[in-house]
Amino acid sequence: MRRPKGIKTRKSVAKRFKVTARGKVLRSRAGRRHLLAGKNAKRRRSLGKRAGLDPTDMRRIIRNLPFSH
Repeated sequence: MRRPKGIKTRKSVAKRFKVTARGKVLRSRAGRRHLLAGKNAKRRRSLGKRAGLDPTDMRRIIRNLPFSH
């Protein structure tokens, strides 16, 4: 039996972005993977928080996440 055709979630996008209940898109910040000893504690803390996405990129991301909103 074949799978019925339909819209699919782009899994690479789903792992990187999150859509909030109000429709905003959140992303994680770059620079938290390695070389953390050279960064001060305040900078490391702020890198752990989620950041909002620029409105110009939001349309492309939401199009790849059809079941998130």
